[in-house]
Amino acid sequence: MERGLEGKAAIVAASSKGLGKACALGLAAGVSSLVLVLWAFGFAAQSPTGQWVTKAPVPTPRTEVAVAPLGGKVYVVGGFGGSGDVVEVYDPAADRWESRAPLPEPLHHTTATAVGGRLYVIGGYSGGWSPVATMFEYDPATDRWRRRASMPTARGALGAAEIDGKIYAMGGVARDGRPNSAANEAYGPAQDRWESRAPLPTPRDHLAVIGWEKRLYAIGGRLGGSYAQNLRDTEVYDPAADRWERRQPMPTARSGIAGVAHAGRLLVFGGEEPAGTFNQTEAYAPATDRWTALAPMPTARHGLGAAVVGGVVYVIGGGPRPGGSFSAVNEAFVP
Repeated sequence: MERGLEGKAAIVAASSKGLGKACALGLAAGVSSLVLVLWAFGFAAQSPTGQWVTKAPVPTPRTEVAVAPLGGKVYVVGGFGGSGDVVEVYDPAADRWESRAPLPEPLHHTTATAVGGRLYVIGGYSGGWSPVATMFEYDPATDRWRRRASMPTARGALGAAEIDGKIYAMGGVARDGRPNSAANEAYGPAQDRWESRAPLPTPRDHLAVIGWEKRLYAIGGRLGGSYAQNLRDTEVYDPAADRWERRQPMPTARSGIAGVAHAGRLLVFGGEEPAGTFNQTEAYAPATDRWTALAPMPTARHGLGAAVVGGVVYVIGGGPRPGGSFSAVNEAFVP
């Protein structure tokens, strides 16, 4: 929030005991009480909403993580910071972390999606910056991983989400250099099979992919792996029709973001650009095709992950500075 707005917010807070007191102060200063009241109401209508609470930090600080909810808990997988094969699980009810079986191979810039009581980790970078097509399935009942069918297209910094029991993996960076992939590939766990679908209209990486009401939303991201080329694009995919449409762009161009669906809205957190990291929380309403600002994150960061458990959004990990920085931050958001 800008300093000027912080000052105004303080004035509004000071007058919270009643608009009559605010009007009296305005008259004493030679300001029209009507103008002051209207200003106060106008600012309140535009104030970001939601509440943040700091929770138990993730034991292994990291960035460029994969995060997903499963069985009432939050799984944090891979990432930078010597944590490429580390899997840690957060129990919101106990505000406590536990370790789980490590990934079969270290990964960063990967994705994690839960389907049918299993966790699927897809793509990412391995052995430095080599995009991979691998997929691993985790069974929480046995605490074991197994390899499943690989994606047709190897890529890192992609996005993935589930609709109707299928996982859709979109975008990312392809194997040869830094070109963006337009791949949109769907995986059926029951068949252990991939199929290619209509390509992503705006190829990009470090984007958020969110599933909601039988549609998938590809939001933000960057071109060619460069956070100097951030995007605002919002594109929606209809799997039944195998067709894409454009929607209202996100207010803030950013990449290295996290996104979730919550109570009919899509929430997008954080990101980075050359000047620094973002603390923005912006919400998109598919029903009205409109974006609004919500309360910003206490800790600005990129390469973070987010998951919803019990109506609360847990935003975990990420770098507080652009590039290779790490954190153990775990902040809970109630919109």
